[in-house]
Amino acid sequence: MPRRKPLNGQSCPVARSVDLVGDRWSLLIVRDAFDGMRRFGDFQRSLGVARNILADRLRKLVEAGILETQAASDGSAYQEYVLSAKGESLFPLVVALRQWGERHLFARGEPHSVLVDKRTGKPIPFMAPQARDGTGLPPAATEVRKVS
Repeated sequence: MPRRKPLNGQSCPVARSVDLVGDRWSLLIVRDAFDGMRRFGDFQRSLGVARNILADRLRKLVEAGILETQAASDGSAYQEYVLSAKGESLFPLVVALRQWGERHLFARGEPHSVLVDKRTGKPIPFMAPQARDGTGLPPAATEVRKVS
C-alpha cells in the first residue's frame, strides 16, 4: 500500500491537525489519556490495537509534544505517558467529537457514556462556537481568511 502524503506542509490548520491526531488510534490514545490511562499495557487493553501500531502512535504523539514520558509513579521500571499542556489543549476537540457522537450516533434510549462535571455530577453543556458577544455562531456566519 502506498504511503500517504504528509499534510504538515499545508497552510490549512485542519489538514495539519488531522495529519497528527486524525487517525483512529492517535485520537483514541488521547481520549484514554484524558481518562487517566498512562501505561502501554493499559492503552493496549483498552483499544485492542496491535503492539507495533500502538508503539508507533505513542512515539509520534511524544515526538509531537502531545504526550510526555515519565518514570512510573509506582517506582517500577515502566514508563508512563502523560498529556503535556499541548496535549491537554486537545480537550475541546475530544469533547466536541464526544458530543457530536452522542447526538448523532446513538438511538434514543441506547446506553452510552456521558461526560459530567465532577463538581455537580451534571453533563457538561453542549459546546458550540460563539461570537464575541456570546451568541451562537453558525457556519454561514464565518469565513476562512489567510493570514501572513
